[in-house]
Amino acid sequence: MHLINPTRSRPGDHTAASRSRRTLRARRWAGWLFALPALAFYAVFDFRPILLSIQYSFYDWDGIGASTWAGLENYREVFTDPEQLSSLLHAFYLILFFTVLPVTLALISASVMRQIQGKFTGTLARTMLFLPQIIPGAAAGVAWTWMYSDNGVVNQLLRAVGLESAARPWLGDFTWALTAVGFIGTWLSTGLCTMLLLAGIGKIDGSLYEAARIDGAGAIRQFRSVTLPGLRNEIGVCVTITVIAALASFDVVYLATQGGPGTQTMVPGVMVYNLAFNESRLGAASALAVVLALIVIAVIVPLQRLFRER
Repeated sequence: MHLINPTRSRPGDHTAASRSRRTLRARRWAGWLFALPALAFYAVFDFRPILLSIQYSFYDWDGIGASTWAGLENYREVFTDPEQLSSLLHAFYLILFFTVLPVTLALISASVMRQIQGKFTGTLARTMLFLPQIIPGAAAGVAWTWMYSDNGVVNQLLRAVGLESAARPWLGDFTWALTAVGFIGTWLSTGLCTMLLLAGIGKIDGSLYEAARIDGAGAIRQFRSVTLPGLRNEIGVCVTITVIAALASFDVVYLATQGGPGTQTMVPGVMVYNLAFNESRLGAASALAVVLALIVIAVIVPLQRLFRER
């Protein structure tokens, strides 16, 4: 009498397993084939320019004639030239206006709009807050240039409330120009952050707020104990997007001030443009661009770890 070993595999099992593996491999290759056009596009128009920029950063080249090997000289200049170094510091200063203020205002706005959600005023508020997102940054820079002018809306409002001494040509003032540009970034970023956080609040279980109210928690305690922990991922997305916008800002600054007055609003993006197209120094421009990209990565990676969901 022969006993059947239940753990012994049958020939059909091997055939089914091999067929399953082949199917899995075919699906995997099919996925790569679907992604191939996008990968090719990325390689030609994104990855290749990045590699060329790294290559150019080691040369002294005007973009037309013969290039000369410069080694690390262009990188040394980034950290020793006062104008280039100050442009990097200005970019970090703009994080206050592109990130800290918008995210803070968005948290407050989203929490308030949660209470009036579904009402006409809530819809109107969301529309008004999101409106700047459909306006290109270049157009916003031009519009705010008019508003910041000596007879612009900002100064007219200051004079109307009796603060005529505070009125000034904001974008031409050496002390206030960079701050004025920063507030343009605040205006552009707040709406997007509000919409992202409002969507995040929508997925928080309402029973948590109900339980907090039963425990006697007020609005501030509910915000700290329920809203903030529930919006960890959304806040991380907002911070990531706005920090990159601050460090890589170009269109708003270029259209509003072109880095002036003097170099008071010069940022790396505008400096790279000036070095490449106005001074014909592609090597120096590429080195600054590479340094800026490394700074963005060095800032964003820790932020991603910080806001990663626990």
